[in-house]
Amino acid sequence: MSTVKSPQAVLALRLYIAGAAPTSVRAIANAKAICQEHFASAHELEIVDVQWHATRAMADGVIVTPTLLKLRPVPAQRLVGDLSDTAQVMLTLLGSAR
Repeated sequence: MSTVKSPQAVLALRLYIAGAAPTSVRAIANAKAICQEHFASAHELEIVDVQWHATRAMADGVIVTPTLLKLRPVPAQRLVGDLSDTAQVMLTLLGSAR
């Protein structure tokens, strides 16, 4: 019997970056590594470049890059930086579940 995950069970993230800036490149690599290591197939990671999609960033209240938004599960969370502090990232992503 197969189990279908509900959309709410999937970790949904949106990472705002600014082109190929060094912090953006690190944030992308760190976000992908964290998702692969800790959330495997139960995540969605959307990467948005503010150079091409500034109105989306403004709509989400993003004024600094890189910024990671946790959209699901609720509550929404926000983390600014290159995501190199894995412990802090995990606390932010899982903190509401504890």
